[in-house]
Amino acid sequence: MPQLRLALYQIDSTVGDLSGNAESIVRWTRHAAEQGAHLVAFPEMALTGFPLEDLALRSSFVDATRAALAGLAERLVSEGCGELPVVVGYVDRGEARPRYGQPAGAPQNVAAVLHRGDVVLRFAKHRLQNYGVFDEVRYFVPGNTLPVVRVHGVDVALAICEDLWQEGGRAPAARAAGAGLLLSINGSPYELSKHDDRLDVVRKRAQEAGCTLAYLTMTGGQDELVFDGDSIVVSAQGEVISRARQFEEGCMLVDLELPAAAEEPPSGVVADGLVVEHRTISAEPLPPYEVQAPGGQAARLEDEEEIYTALVVGLRAYVAKNGFRSVLTGLSGGIDSALVAAIACDAVGAANVHGVAMPSRYSSEHSVADAAELARLTGLNFRTVPIVPMFDASMGALGLTGLAEENLQSRLRGMVLMTLSNQEGHIVLAPGNKSELAVGYSTLYGDSVGAYAPIKDVYKTSVFALARWRNRAALERGQTPPIPHNSLSKPPSAELRPGQVDTDSLPDYAVLDQILSLYIDGEQGREAIVAAGYDAELVTWVLRMVDTAEYKRRQYPPGTKISPKVFGKDRRLPITNRWRESA
Repeated sequence: MPQLRLALYQIDSTVGDLSGNAESIVRWTRHAAEQGAHLVAFPEMALTGFPLEDLALRSSFVDATRAALAGLAERLVSEGCGELPVVVGYVDRGEARPRYGQPAGAPQNVAAVLHRGDVVLRFAKHRLQNYGVFDEVRYFVPGNTLPVVRVHGVDVALAICEDLWQEGGRAPAARAAGAGLLLSINGSPYELSKHDDRLDVVRKRAQEAGCTLAYLTMTGGQDELVFDGDSIVVSAQGEVISRARQFEEGCMLVDLELPAAAEEPPSGVVADGLVVEHRTISAEPLPPYEVQAPGGQAARLEDEEEIYTALVVGLRAYVAKNGFRSVLTGLSGGIDSALVAAIACDAVGAANVHGVAMPSRYSSEHSVADAAELARLTGLNFRTVPIVPMFDASMGALGLTGLAEENLQSRLRGMVLMTLSNQEGHIVLAPGNKSELAVGYSTLYGDSVGAYAPIKDVYKTSVFALARWRNRAALERGQTPPIPHNSLSKPPSAELRPGQVDTDSLPDYAVLDQILSLYIDGEQGREAIVAAGYDAELVTWVLRMVDTAEYKRRQYPPGTKISPKVFGKDRRLPITNRWRESA
């Protein structure tokens, strides 16, 4: 059987950085050539960054991308890599005539095969994602071909991401065309346990295609999305041949023995109405060579390490790709701000993390001490700015009472953070967790201020679990645990009035988070949640808090997605809405 050395590069591209992304592709292609690769692939939209959102509708950007692709093809030749076929994703436009219901300019999510300075084949994504965080029907026109390239005597069918996640389409078409390899480039974002779903899909499609399947995805972060790598190659029977590391940029190199292509190239219409578009790059198989990259499976991360790593990668990408160097966050001595600070130190380095304690007359001594201890343990920059003088002046001018008096403290802290950000150039991190955002337990223009919210998709019970994991991991590595013991052991409190604890206003988090997960992530209604064993009055109360807090969530900063339903693009509910899940 013919042999083929495949180089799959799970890289981190930046949206809109055409020159920087092209440079990365050139650098890694040189690496592939040095490794003796015969076919190189980069992820979906690797040249443009992903996802593009409405940038795909901007004709000037599409024109610039097409020019960048042509320049990339020529550059690969000048770098001595012209003989190496390279598959790279980008945005292009189709030839469809303008019509109602079609995105303006007919943009397409496209991949190209580059060889000897030319684009020898280009093809558009056939299945478009139109769920979760993706609106590809809004942006793109689908493709209708089955692209196949013959490389060293092997027919390689090509696909893009959703082409595999939906039934039919290019997997059965690859079987009908007699492909020896199905190569899919992807931009599949991370969420907990998705690696299991991903493997199941890849195995199933390999069996449908009747050939080896290579599934390449990306790493890094883009706004609220994180990409976790985890590229996979499986046999026609669904057995894993090779699996890449999670969250790490780099190359998965694998030597494959694949069926020889038929003498007559495939043609015509195959499964799902797709038309075969075939190009021959090299018809003859290679002479037999010694296998140097047999594959292998990288170890999977445990759940807490996986989530924590995703949060670090997401924050690091947001800070770096938006041109910032340092972050600023309030330190209350509580668990949320402690975890955010630890994530920030791991993401950008403690020297670039600035923490501010802002005690009021209701702040306990241990809270201020715990904030200082966190700074000592992590090595972050720390200062104290008491808000008592500002609070007294505001109270004297406004005469506030009750909830308005409590929220004034939070808003003064928000003002301090944003003023320091404005003066010193740090971006502010909001410390809110998913439980608080769900029920509206936050103060607009107070603890909700910031440019990024690292734990906005993390329930409170998971906040504690991640903090404990981070401390355990530090001990296992011979390092100092970053989270103070007191922050882990004391009951959560906003400390806006004497003796206040969160359970004065909310159910116990262990129960609350289970109800919230069923309602938000599981999309279960009130009756289903009550039937699962939860108190009917409690469920009604929790769901009403969630439903009436939408206006707050709309104004909250973006933050890393780790669940199927991050607040934002995943869950889009009207603010003005009188429907209630009630008895």
